[in-house]
Amino acid sequence: MANPATLVIYYLLFTIYYFVLWMDREELKKRTKDFAHRCVKLALALPDTVLGRHIRAQLIKCSTSVGANYRAACVAQSKAGFVSKLSIVIEEIDESCFWLEFIIDEKLLKKIQVEPLLNEAKELTSIFVSSRKTIKNNK
Repeated sequence: MANPATLVIYYLLFTIYYFVLWMDREELKKRTKDFAHRCVKLALALPDTVLGRHIRAQLIKCSTSVGANYRAACVAQSKAGFVSKLSIVIEEIDESCFWLEFIIDEKLLKKIQVEPLLNEAKELTSIFVSSRKTIKNNK
């Protein structure tokens, strides 16, 4: 029987492969837009404190930027333009991960409320990083 850690790695690699090669742009546009909507709803549930308001603004800004910049990447005029916009998407989704982790660390919301969104952010990060690598390698 295979090592459980090995099985997890194979599953993640398969998932990344599937999304990079088979998920079409419209599906990913929808997924990034849904991610933004979910982050906005979560951000609005943060406590009305100095920290809560700060994180609310930051999370809304970066999470909505993911979908907007991915859409811009899809209409890029060149491969270089696409890679450039995709790099912005990666930065913004990574920042979203940071703020979601920070919410958990500071116990501003219950971990069970935040974790599914954090997992989605991590999956999207993997998809976009893999996509950028694939495009850069296909010169």
